[in-house]
Formats: sequence, C-alpha cells, structure tokens
Amino acid sequence: MHAAPQGSIGRVVIAADDLAARVSELGARITTDYRGRSPLLVGVLKGAFVFMSDLGRAIDLPVELDFMAVSSYGESTKSSGVVRIVKDLETDIKGRDVILVEDIVDSGLTLRYLRSLLGDRNPASLEVCALLVREGANTGDVKYFGFPIPPDFVVGYGLDVAEHYRELDSIRVFEPE
Repeated sequence: MHAAPQGSIGRVVIAADDLAARVSELGARITTDYRGRSPLLVGVLKGAFVFMSDLGRAIDLPVELDFMAVSSYGESTKSSGVVRIVKDLETDIKGRDVILVEDIVDSGLTLRYLRSLLGDRNPASLEVCALLVREGANTGDVKYFGFPIPPDFVVGYGLDVAEHYRELDSIRVFEPE
C-alpha cells in the first residue's frame, strides 16, 4: 500500500452529473461515427479505466476492450518526460478500428508516443478519446474529448496521486502541502 499523499482534496472542477452527461454525448457521437463497425477501445491504465468503462456502456455498438499501461509520472505530480510501456496490448490491432481512450492529455508526450506505437501496428483507423485536455495542450490528435482542464493537478474519476483518490465520482483539485 502506498503512503497517503501529503496534501488535501480541494474544490470540484467537474461534477459527477456533468461527467455522466458528457460521457453519454461522447458515446452517442462515437456510435454515429462508427455505425456498422465494432471499434476496439484501448484504455490507458490506470487512469482511464473508470472513463472507459462508462464510455463503453454509452456506445451503442459492439465494442471490444483492451488495455495498455504506460508510465511517465511514477508517484509524482510531475511527468518525468520519459514514457515506458508497463503493459502492452493482448489484441492484434492490424486492420481494426481503434479508439485510444485517455484520462488526460497533459503535455501530449504520452499521446504522441502511443499514437506512433499503435500506428506502426497498422490499424484500419486510430482515433483518440480523452476525458480531459489540459488548457494549452495540443489537441490536434484528439478527435473526441470531454472537458478542457486548468493547470491544477486533479484527481478523481480514475485519476490519482500516488494511487489515491481514483474512487471519487467527480474531478477535484489536489492541493499538495
């Protein structure tokens, strides 16, 4: 078990009802865009698992799920700038319609790395669905996104600090001591 992070939970940035409504909208849009196809949702662990679970249920098509785990943060609130694969896909994505599901696009480093890695595996299509996009981040690679987010460090709805607060039903600011 990880030691509790030094800090406190602050204000709500995105309420649970707003998250649910936006995920429903994203699911409807993906349903329309992928009509007649069966997209593979690739969740980036651990942060995207709550979002991807809700998104998968909001898409009115047969979907398949797989996961990757990457690390650029460790237990810090700042990215190390180095992306490493901790868990790779089990599914061959060649010829598949792939939607990469991210919790947050911050600097875009992880996203660029994953798009390149997955693109080299020759999917039929590769799009990105991110719950949160940091203000000022390059969103050119993100076709579907939920909310812009200010520079505050946030937790909840799958996002954590040192493995804590993923269970919160809203997105909240984490204020380090």
